[in-house]
Amino acid sequence: MPSVGRNVPRREGPDKLTGRARYIDDLDFPGGLFGVTCRSSVPHGVIRKIYFDPAFPWAECVVVTAADIPGDNQVVLFEADQPLLAPGIVRHRMEPIALVAHPLREKAYEALNHIRVEYEELPSALSIEESLARKAVLYGTDNVMRRYEIRRGDVDAALASADVVVEGVYRVPHQEQAYIENNGVAAYEDENGVLTIVGSLQCPYFIVKALKPILKRTEENLRVIQAVTGGAFGGKEEYPDMIAGHAALLALKAKRPVKIIYDRTEDMMSTTKRHPAVVRHRTGLTRDGKLVAQDIDVVMDAGAYVTISPVVLSRGVLHATGPYECPNARLTARAVATNTPPNGAFRGFGAPQTLFAAELHWERISRALGIDPLTLRRRNILKKGSVMATGQVLRESVSAETVLERAVRKSGYLRKRQAFDAWNREAARPTWKGIGLALVHHGPGFTGNGEVVLASRVAVTLTPSGDVRVEVANTEMGQGPTTTLAQIVADTLDLPFERVRVQNPDTHRVPNSGPTVASRTCMVVGGLLAAAARKLQAAVQAETGRWPKTKAGLAAAARRLSQDGGDVRFTADFQKPADIHFDDQTYQGDAYGTYGFACAVTELEVDKTTFEVKVRRFTTSVDVGKAIHPLIVEGQIMGGALQGLGYGLLENPVYDRGAMLNAQFTNYIIPTAADAPPMEVDIVEDPYSRGPFGAKGVGEIPLNSPAPSAAAAVHHATGLLVSDLPVLPEKIEKAHHEREQRA
Repeated sequence: MPSVGRNVPRREGPDKLTGRARYIDDLDFPGGLFGVTCRSSVPHGVIRKIYFDPAFPWAECVVVTAADIPGDNQVVLFEADQPLLAPGIVRHRMEPIALVAHPLREKAYEALNHIRVEYEELPSALSIEESLARKAVLYGTDNVMRRYEIRRGDVDAALASADVVVEGVYRVPHQEQAYIENNGVAAYEDENGVLTIVGSLQCPYFIVKALKPILKRTEENLRVIQAVTGGAFGGKEEYPDMIAGHAALLALKAKRPVKIIYDRTEDMMSTTKRHPAVVRHRTGLTRDGKLVAQDIDVVMDAGAYVTISPVVLSRGVLHATGPYECPNARLTARAVATNTPPNGAFRGFGAPQTLFAAELHWERISRALGIDPLTLRRRNILKKGSVMATGQVLRESVSAETVLERAVRKSGYLRKRQAFDAWNREAARPTWKGIGLALVHHGPGFTGNGEVVLASRVAVTLTPSGDVRVEVANTEMGQGPTTTLAQIVADTLDLPFERVRVQNPDTHRVPNSGPTVASRTCMVVGGLLAAAARKLQAAVQAETGRWPKTKAGLAAAARRLSQDGGDVRFTADFQKPADIHFDDQTYQGDAYGTYGFACAVTELEVDKTTFEVKVRRFTTSVDVGKAIHPLIVEGQIMGGALQGLGYGLLENPVYDRGAMLNAQFTNYIIPTAADAPPMEVDIVEDPYSRGPFGAKGVGEIPLNSPAPSAAAAVHHATGLLVSDLPVLPEKIEKAHHEREQRA
C-alpha cells in the first residue's frame, strides 16, 4: 500500500514518547569537562583588561580567550564580521569574551564569578531609530548592513493619480524561539585526530563551514553529528556555529571532551531572536478598493553582527506586498546594526514581520474606504497569470482564492461578523467580540538563486541486505522528516515504508543536502531523493531486467551491482529549472519556484474592564501542495498557529541597555496548551509539478497569518487598531482611553 498521503507511524515517536531518546545533555563523554562562557556586561566597549582572581584554583580549569584561536577569529556565514571570542572590543551585552571548562559543572559556573572585565564604554545604538540616527556608527558609515530595492511601474505617478492614499506604520518586536531543549554541543578529538562535534542543531554543514577557517581544519578531520534535537524553529540554524566553536577550542586545549549546555536564561539572553522591524505602507487605491500603488519601506534590526540578516531581510521584502497584484510597487528594505545580540533565523524568516504589516494595513484601508476587508482582498488577490512586484508571473499552484474562500466558509466569517457587530452594539455586554482574517503566501526553498548556490546533493543507498537507506544532512527536530522523506522514497520505489530507513545526519556519512530551513526539506530535498531513487530503480532494472520488490530480490540485485559486496549508492544534485530566472542584483524575476497560500480566521473576545484578550476559535486553510503525512502537516499547522498567536498577543520581550530582561518562561509569556483555542485545520492540496508527489513546504507558512488575523479581530471587536505587536491589554486600554478623551 502506498505510504504517501497516509499517517504511517512516526519513526522518532516511540523513543521520544518512552523517554529512550537521548539528547545532548543525556550523553556521557568519559573524562569530559563542562564548559561555560564569560560574557560582556556592556553593550559597546573596549576591553581594557581581564582579571582572573588569584584566590580561585585556576589550575583545575581550562581557560580560553581569543588568543587561543588557531585560525581566523570570525564566525562566517555571509560576512566575516562576528568574532568567535571578543578580540578586544565588544558590540553587545552577552558577547563571548572567554571560556572556562572544569570537570564539575557547578565549579565551572563558580569560576565565572572570579573573572572581572574592565571596559572603556563606547556610545551605543540600541534600537532601529538610534541606529538610523547614527547614535553610534557600528557598520560602514550609516549602520545599514544590507539594502534591497524592488521596483514595478511608476509608483509616484500612480500615487498622485490615486483616488485615495492610505498610510500606516507597523512595528514588530523580537520573538524568542522557545524550543523545549536549550542549546547544547559537545566536542572531542577521536583517536584518528578527527575533531567531532555532537549537538542539538539544524544544519551540520553550516558548522563545518564555520569551523574550517577558525580551527584550520579540513572536512576530513572535522566531523559534525546531530544529536536528538528538542525543537529549534530556526534558533539552532546558525547559532550552533558559535557554541560548537567554543566547545571545540576548549576540547582541543584540554585534550579532553568538553560539553557546553546553556541554561534557559543564558540561552534566551545570548542566542538569536526574530528580527524586530518597522514597516511603513503608503498605498494608493481606487474608490472601489482596487490597488494602484504600493510604496513600502522595511527596516529590520539585525543586531550587532550581520549573521543571517541578509536572507531574512530578502524574504521579508519579497513578501511585503502580501498575496495581491498591484501594477505599481516600490519596496525598499534595510537591515541596520544595533548594540544588541545578533538576530537570526526564526520560523517564517522575515515574512511574518512584513506580512503582519501588509495584512493589518487592509484594516486601515477598510476604514478609509468604508469597504469591508474581505471584499478588498477579493478585488486584489493573486491568481494564475498574476504578475508580482518582481515581475514573476504565477503559472501554477496558485491557491490564494481557494484558501480564502474555504477559510471564510468554514469559519462562518460573514455570519459571525454580523452577529458580533450586534453583540457589540449592546453596551451592557461585558466583552467585545471580534473576528478577523489574514491571507498570506510563502515561498518554499531558498530565494532566487539560493538553491543553485547551495548545490545540494542527496543519496539513496541499496544495502547488501536489500534495504534502502536515505542519506541527507537534513535534521529531525520535531517536524518529521525521518518519516516523510522515507515515505517519498518508499513510494517512488514502490516499496513498503518499513523497508526504507533514514541515516542520522553525520557529515562523514551523508552528503551536503543543504540546511534544514526555508520550508525546503520536503519539497527540494524530497524531490532530489525521488530523483536518486529513480536512478537506483533504473540501475537495478538494467542489471536484472526487472524491479524486485522483495528484500531477497533486492539483496541479490545489490550483490550484482556492488563491486565490493557493500552498499550501492545513487546520488542526485540540484539542477536549476530552465524556465526559472532571477536576477540577484535587480531583484527581478522568479523569486521562488512556487508559493504556498494560507488564510487564517481568528475569533476572540476583549474584556471591557481588564482589556484581556481571549481567543475563542481559530480556523485556517493552508495549501501544502500534497500532504505527504497528513497528521504531521496538521501538527505543523497547529503548532505554527499557536506560535503565531503568541507573537500577536502575548510575547513581549523587554530589553534594557541591549539585553533581554525577562529571559525566563515565568515572565516571557508564551502560549501553553491552556491558551490554545479550538482549531479547525483545513488542508488544501494544489499540487506543484516540481514537488515530490506535488508537495510544497508547510513548516513556516502557518506562522505568517495568526498575528495579523488576531490584531484584525481586536480591531473588529473594539474599533481600535493596535499596529505594534504584541497586542497587549495595556495597549488596547491606552488606545481606548485616548479615544474616549478625543470623544
